[in-house]
Amino acid sequence: MLRSSPGAVRYAVFRQLPKVSTKMTEEQAETEPDWGSPLQLQLTPALLIHTLMATASAVHTGWSSCIDEKLVVSGTVSMDDTVGNYVRLAEQEFYEDEDPEVVWHDWTLEIRIANILTTGHWQVPVSASPMEWEWYAGEAEKAFERACLLIGRRVHRGLVVDEPAPSEQLPSRLIRH
Repeated sequence: MLRSSPGAVRYAVFRQLPKVSTKMTEEQAETEPDWGSPLQLQLTPALLIHTLMATASAVHTGWSSCIDEKLVVSGTVSMDDTVGNYVRLAEQEFYEDEDPEVVWHDWTLEIRIANILTTGHWQVPVSASPMEWEWYAGEAEKAFERACLLIGRRVHRGLVVDEPAPSEQLPSRLIRH
């Protein structure tokens, strides 16, 4: 049992590593593997969802994208140049037919490996607090950053300036600091 802070209990699971054949040819024993050597992992949509999309509001798989290009307000795509796999983070805004008064903001992480799309949505009403927006955006961005590693890409954060929306009348300030 590991203790990280008072009251918090975390358990560590240690597994024995699988035995790998270490038989090498004489040439292999004298050289290191080429950095361009292809590696293979066995990934499933369930593993991607479990490791990358645990905090998502909704997750699903599909053969085609659920992103509606007409609703996209911003997006970033990272592509694997050789095979056509990609990782995409798109932001969409929409309303549902059942309640057209509520506009939703949706950060959609779409991972295409081979012909399977694995998708996670982080959704919040547009009217939600800035703290909620920050949390949902942060979770989706972290998932995007981690998913890009699957196709050998690194993500660097940037700065964005939000311009204030024009208002008819600015609130008056009675006290200045």
